[in-house]
Amino acid sequence: MSNDTQPEIRFPGFTEDWEQRKLGDISDKVTEKNKENEFSETLTNSAEYGIINQRDFFDKDISNEKNLNGYYIVRPDDFVYNPRISNSAPVGPVKRNKLERTGVMSPLYYVFRVHDVDKTFLEKYFSANGWHKFMKLNGDSGARSDRFAIKDSVFREMPIPVPSELEQRHIGLFLDKLDTTITLHQRKLDLLKETKKGFLQKMFPKNGAKVPEIRFPGFTEDWEERKLGEISRMYQPLTITGNDVLPDGVPVFGANGFIGFFSEANHIEDQVTISARGEGTGTPSYVHGPVWITGNSMVVNVDDFDINKYFLFANLTANSLKKYVTGGAQPQLTRDVLVKVPITLPNADEQQKISSFFQQLDNTITLHQRKLDLLKETKKGFLQKMFV
Repeated sequence: MSNDTQPEIRFPGFTEDWEQRKLGDISDKVTEKNKENEFSETLTNSAEYGIINQRDFFDKDISNEKNLNGYYIVRPDDFVYNPRISNSAPVGPVKRNKLERTGVMSPLYYVFRVHDVDKTFLEKYFSANGWHKFMKLNGDSGARSDRFAIKDSVFREMPIPVPSELEQRHIGLFLDKLDTTITLHQRKLDLLKETKKGFLQKMFPKNGAKVPEIRFPGFTEDWEERKLGEISRMYQPLTITGNDVLPDGVPVFGANGFIGFFSEANHIEDQVTISARGEGTGTPSYVHGPVWITGNSMVVNVDDFDINKYFLFANLTANSLKKYVTGGAQPQLTRDVLVKVPITLPNADEQQKISSFFQQLDNTITLHQRKLDLLKETKKGFLQKMFV
């Protein structure tokens, strides 16, 4: 196990104790202000995305160009502490400027420039949560619940456990490569999702058209427009209470996802559902049976109709149901509304072809998501065990 001088996991050949340093010993606070308005790009520190252009993050400029002369200059490889807290950054994030360009930041941030330490090692150290304990012991959320309050002089006293220079480089390089792998997998996943989005837009008729823009070879017939209530049996099942949910058993599907388990199923076969209440109202889902589906979802049951279920799911996903949602502050989607929703259908063979295509695409997306989640969990484990 890790202790105060050695981490739980180390690279072979490293046995020396880590040295306890203070942040103020290995860094200097940046007090250089943009007095001549030399730099105009305003940066922000995001817990999720790191240091990025303010406009990219907020989709608009928050700073006033006329007042940038009071902002701190942030150069490449400078570190920035943002006191704004969030679920992913409970004491605020510390990030490194990896943009390879200089910008400016609000005086609300603590900007510091490091020395006598490997920058990548320190960057990864702040990605872990070992330093959170010091912050919670020496600061608080202050008058504003969304900001963490700690004095600069106290922040500089933060203990930073540091190994030899060579071990720092090994740790930094290893975690940097892992981050690169995660980024590549995220890009692949994003590309797959964008690809699916494009196919959903083009493989189903839009704006009253009788055929879609893209079709499989051999299919030329017009699609038929029907009402959703004509091609399905639509209902909201019995809702069970939170007290009925069990730690294991048959999965229970709520408005937008699985919420636990129950002692029995109310649907043995797979079903298509539409969220009927809450924030995700109008979202279709493909729910695998056996399952208990609650009354927060509308079941679009086509077991007794000549309709391919996965085709129906893809069709409903492509043609957003959000425009049918009512209720304002408490959104809902009722059966009376849904039964009248128009839906266009091809013949059974074309439905099957489209269904198989989207099933395969969704399975690929799910596989990539699982790989990405595993990589993130792997990184989380290393962050916990590779630092003192």
